[in-house]
Amino acid sequence: MIEPEVTVVVVPRERFSFTCESLESIYEHTSIPFKLVYVDGGSPSHIKSYLENQSQLRDFQLIRTNYFLSPNRARNIGLGQVKTKYVVFIDNDVVVSPGWLKAMVDCAEETQATIVTPLTGEGEPVHERVHCAGGEAHIVVKGEGTQAKRYIHAKLSYRGRKLKDVQSKLKRESTELAEFHCIMVRTAIFEQVGLLDEALMNTKEHVDFCMLVSNAGGSIYLEPTSVVTYVPGKLIDWSDFYFYILRWSDAWGTSSLNRLNDKWNLNDDEYGVGYFVWRRKMTIIKPFMHNLPYGRKNKLLRQFFVLIDIIFNRITTTQYALSQIFGIFFRQTRRYFNNA
Repeated sequence: MIEPEVTVVVVPRERFSFTCESLESIYEHTSIPFKLVYVDGGSPSHIKSYLENQSQLRDFQLIRTNYFLSPNRARNIGLGQVKTKYVVFIDNDVVVSPGWLKAMVDCAEETQATIVTPLTGEGEPVHERVHCAGGEAHIVVKGEGTQAKRYIHAKLSYRGRKLKDVQSKLKRESTELAEFHCIMVRTAIFEQVGLLDEALMNTKEHVDFCMLVSNAGGSIYLEPTSVVTYVPGKLIDWSDFYFYILRWSDAWGTSSLNRLNDKWNLNDDEYGVGYFVWRRKMTIIKPFMHNLPYGRKNKLLRQFFVLIDIIFNRITTTQYALSQIFGIFFRQTRRYFNNA
C-alpha cells in the first residue's frame, strides 16, 4: 500500500450547511492516497452526527470543539496532526473536481513549490466562474522619508471572469497569492515561519501567510488543472446565522486588521469595520428584506435592520468572549482538582 504524501485538513469557513456536499466531493474526486483530518468547530447536532458516522465509515480523524473556531485556529489544530510531506487546507464549503489533488502534488514535485493554489471558482453552477487564479500580494511604500506610508497590495487574478473565457490564458506559473479556500503547503515551511497567525481571526490571513513564505524564500505556484469551487450560500440553520455573525464580526475584523497593521508596520488598511457590516448586510439583511412586503425599497427599514445587526453583533461577540474565558477557567479548575 502506498503511504500518503498529503493530509487534507478540512475546517469551517462561515457555515455548516454545506458540509455533506463538500466532504462527499473530496472522496468522490480524489484519485491518490491521502489522509484526512476534519476539524469540526461547534457544528449543530445533525452535522456532528453525520461527521461522526463518516469518520468511522471512511476512517478519517475527527477533532471536535463544542464552540466556534476562527479559521486559523482551526487550521492550526488540524496542522498539529499532520505528519505528511504536504498539507492541504480546505474550507467546508468547497467542492473539488476530478484529479484536483494529484495535479497540485505533481505541481509541487515538479516545481519544488512551497505553496500550490488550485484554480478556485465561486458559486453555482460550480467550476464556471473564477474566484482566484493566483494573484499579487506584497508591501507597497508610497512617499519618501518621514512621509512614507506602507500598504498591502493584494489582488486576485481573473476574479469574476467566466472560466471558459480565460482558461486558454491560464498556465502553471509562479504567483504571489493563494487563498485558504483551498491551498496546498509543503509542511516543512512551518518550521521556518511558525504556525498560522491566530491573531488574524477573519481577514487577510492568506495574504499574511503568502508574504511570510515569500520572505522566507519559498515559492507559490498556480496549478490551473486543479479546479475547485467555493460555494457561498444561504444560511439555513440558526447555527449558520450565529457562526456567520461571529465569523464576520466587527470585533474579530478590527482585531485582525490591527494585528496586520502592527505586524507589517502598515498604515490603516483600505477598509475597516464597514467591510464586515457590508458582508452581513449582503448575506443576512438583504435576503431577509427581499422576503418582506415592500422590503426591497424601504430604506428606513433597511437602516433599522443594519442597526439591529450592529447591536446583535456586539452581543454575540461579547457572549463568545465570555464563554471562552469561563471555559478556560473551568478547564483549569478541573485539571487542578484532578491532579490534586
